[in-house]
Amino acid sequence: MEWFESWFDTPYYHLLYSNRDYTEAENFITKLTADLQLPPQSKIIDLACGKGRHSVFLNKLGYDVLGLDLSRQSIESDKQYENQTLIFDVHDMRNPIDADPMDAVFNLFTSFGYFDNENDDRKVFQSVYNVLKPGGYFVLDYLNEEYVRKTLVPETVVTRGDIDFKILKKIEGRHVIKDIRFETEGKSYHFFEKVKLHTLEAIHAYASECGFERIKIWGDYQLNEFNKETSPRCINLFKKK
Repeated sequence: MEWFESWFDTPYYHLLYSNRDYTEAENFITKLTADLQLPPQSKIIDLACGKGRHSVFLNKLGYDVLGLDLSRQSIESDKQYENQTLIFDVHDMRNPIDADPMDAVFNLFTSFGYFDNENDDRKVFQSVYNVLKPGGYFVLDYLNEEYVRKTLVPETVVTRGDIDFKILKKIEGRHVIKDIRFETEGKSYHFFEKVKLHTLEAIHAYASECGFERIKIWGDYQLNEFNKETSPRCINLFKKK
């Protein structure tokens, strides 16, 4: 089993990241859909949707949303929000997507770069390309490799309730690795996250191979212009030719 299959399916993953700023996320999604001029009833895939909050918000904005995630437990939880224009399903992003042609696919908040094999990265781009309508958009919200290298904090402790998550971060080769240890109810747990430090050029190469055109790059969730040295994010906008 891959690290992301086990870690993402635990309640501790969601507990650790329970402080995420969903107001900021909703403001970002509102700005993004407005910038793309996606009209109501547009069909959008939220790829790697997790607990489904962003899918639900997109649906409230008037979009027809398909939320896909590898975590069966997350999708089972997401099913409570389903309606005629909001559907959730278990899906590995490397596999072809069985759906009607889409207006846009969003892959948000660093939900890419988990795979050791470069062909798996290529498969993600190909599956997205194939499910989009001509002229459809692919938004890949990723970390800025240069910024991560400059700002990495090697050691932190994050407290959630009565659990202290001890987190060690390091860069090994092309990956940033986060080692996570904690104790609860008399048991010790150890998980890790491993995300590839894709360069801007590598991401562009994967996209170009499939036939995408990169339209623009934003550097943060306020959609400011990307700066390789100072931007915390690398939010790529691709268009299917």
